Amino acid sequence: MAQSATHTREELVARLRVTPGSDVELGRDFDPALRAGWHKRDSAEALQHDVELLADYQDRLAAEAARGVLIVLQGIDASGKDGTIRHVMSGVNPQGVAVHSFKVPSSEELRHDFLWRYACRLPGRGQIGIFNRSHYEEVLVVRVHPELLGPERLPTEMRSEHLWRQRYRDINGWERHLSENGFTIVKLFLNLSKEEQRTRFMKRIDLAEKNWKFSASDAKEREHWGDYQVAYSQMLSHTSTEWAPWHVIPADRKWFARIAVSAVIISALAALDPQYPTISGEDRAALARARAQLEAEAPAGAAADPFADSRQ
Repeated sequence: MAQSATHTREELVARLRVTPGSDVELGRDFDPALRAGWHKRDSAEALQHDVELLADYQDRLAAEAARGVLIVLQGIDASGKDGTIRHVMSGVNPQGVAVHSFKVPSSEELRHDFLWRYACRLPGRGQIGIFNRSHYEEVLVVRVHPELLGPERLPTEMRSEHLWRQRYRDINGWERHLSENGFTIVKLFLNLSKEEQRTRFMKRIDLAEKNWKFSASDAKEREHWGDYQVAYSQMLSHTSTEWAPWHVIPADRKWFARIAVSAVIISALAALDPQYPTISGEDRAALARARAQLEAEAPAGAAADPFADSRQ
């Protein structure tokens, strides 16, 4: 991987990590325009290297089939969630990766606890799951718009000032349960500045091919910018844990956001270090018999074993 003059991958990941137990104030603690000494001219080569490395890790994870990875992607409108998934995960086998986007909950989902619909979409062992928006919406958009609690039909006594702390506790406990059962959780918050969001919204309005991405409700939601910054800060403060820490990704520069996201994901997979399974002596003997049979079936002029050199 091409490196900046000042940071290795490990140093970059550590810089983006939210220290568990810390009191986060988003505007004070994290710069959405950070590029950590990187230059755009180096980003394409670095990202391509990471895409290939990620594909290798994903192949090994699937072959091992013992552990899974859940990538949680949060960010305000226009922060680049879709593009990040498209670019960073471009080299993986689609059979081993599932992306789930969570919109307004259905009537069926509202009849269950707030984590139920997310639990139904968790990855299996050997898989990578991506939540494009996630269970954290329940302490973000629902907190900013408390009227959304109505359809959830919570008992009256549960709608107190302690509700959000209870949800933080429930989320932390659920994620710890997943971690202790072999599922690594990679949590990424795309941190976008208000001015960069305005610029991206203007692009969606002015360019005809981008019009489909824009909704008038997007601009309306900007009126709650301050409330969202508080909600994000509280989320990061209360739910960055040793078993599932948050990483805040500077999102004003799309090219750097993708470098940062790939660095965090690869760091998590490197820590798992999944391995291809080893086969038993009995299975190896069966392979030898199968090879001998196939070599005997080679037609005249064809190599008995086209891959003999690769076994040296």
